[in-house]
Amino acid sequence: MNCKSISALLCSPPAAYAVMNGNNEHRHISGTVRFYPWSAGTIVRVELVNLPKTDHPLSFHIHEGRSCCCNYEKAGGHYNPSGELHPAHAGDLPVLFSNNGYNYSVFYTNRFVPAEVIGRTVIVHENPDDFRTQPSGDAGAIIACGEIAAFRYYRE
Repeated sequence: MNCKSISALLCSPPAAYAVMNGNNEHRHISGTVRFYPWSAGTIVRVELVNLPKTDHPLSFHIHEGRSCCCNYEKAGGHYNPSGELHPAHAGDLPVLFSNNGYNYSVFYTNRFVPAEVIGRTVIVHENPDDFRTQPSGDAGAIIACGEIAAFRYYRE
């Protein structure tokens, strides 16, 4: 991989994206998560603002559900098409750090390609992932959610 091609990729439209919104207690959390196809997986680009200003990381997962509505009842559990134990679910992602309420992260995962997560949800939890408790790493309550959609780029 060469850095120029990664930079160009991150400046191009993603294959999928999610607009993130906070829960009632964290109404000001907002941002985007973008999904770019790369090699046999996905580069994930996260930009969130107004996260809780904590000293601990926040859990970050893809969930099976298709909607953030109804107090997250439709967000479902972790995306886990191959039935793995936590933290080997396809939807288990690296934790997020709140840097004075802001997070910008870019990472690669080979656990899915963008097309496989379109129509699912991406979740930020209030606690750090302990990487052992089943089925979800003792991640705690959902504090932000976004519905993953295909990116449609229209030229005029």
